Amino acid sequence: MPYILLILTTLFWSGNFVLSRGMNAEIPPLTLSFWRWAVALIILSLFTFKHLYNQRKIVLSHKKFIVIQAIVGVAGFNSLIYMALQTTTAINAVLVNSCIPVIIAIISWVLYNERLSMRQCLGICISFSGVMLILSGGDISTLLSLQFNPGDILVLIAAFLWGFYSAHLKRYPKGLHPLAYLTSIVIVGVAVLLPFYLFELSTGKTMQLSINTGITIIYVALFASVLAFIFWNRAIADLGANVAGPFIHLMPVFSTILAVIFLNESLTTTHLQAIPLIFGGILLTTFRQNRKFS
Repeated sequence: MPYILLILTTLFWSGNFVLSRGMNAEIPPLTLSFWRWAVALIILSLFTFKHLYNQRKIVLSHKKFIVIQAIVGVAGFNSLIYMALQTTTAINAVLVNSCIPVIIAIISWVLYNERLSMRQCLGICISFSGVMLILSGGDISTLLSLQFNPGDILVLIAAFLWGFYSAHLKRYPKGLHPLAYLTSIVIVGVAVLLPFYLFELSTGKTMQLSINTGITIIYVALFASVLAFIFWNRAIADLGANVAGPFIHLMPVFSTILAVIFLNESLTTTHLQAIPLIFGGILLTTFRQNRKFS
């Protein structure tokens, strides 16, 4: 069951990347991030506040954990992704984002002293080389002059935030109901996003109201937020972050298909060269963990 949840999660998130790229002219990034989670909170409030109220003491006693998870996983990660998709393609974004399993392994090693084998270290180097290939556009002179696509850099930063969010779930409070947890981090996340959303409005960037923008908000709120977060958190609780992490590599598969169909994007030679590097590094990094938990 957790593996099915992970597949559905990556499918929902892939749709989020493609939709946000396709609607970047109609919905400003911080506006999309705010309304995504504000609508998600409305949906959650229909059936989760009872759990949150009953477990308010657990939430308050672990408020530092809740605030950190909300900032990096709700407000930070998604806002950076939406900002990135203003200047980079959906395919580029998901390929760079696919280095998350390696990032999880690194953060787990740094924060929780989970040892990295030589195989994992080699995998990290190989996967990182694939990411750098995408960031440079296949041109080594770009690396030397540091002329990266700013959107790709933002995706890489966002990937580190999500890697930290996933690894930090190791500190998940014992006895806290998943819906109480999700509702609490969404409340904090919306509160954090509000001033940034208002600032974006003050600059004259507003959402164009239409059926398409309405469908986009509903999709990212229900599928990419509520359901995907419930599925991801449950899968990590059952399997662990290092085992769940490699499923992120399904996103380039789903996203590429969706981007080619709906956004008329195309695979380049650079993408085809980077894909085996990224995925090969992921397999090397996570292979022993997968066997350990299988």
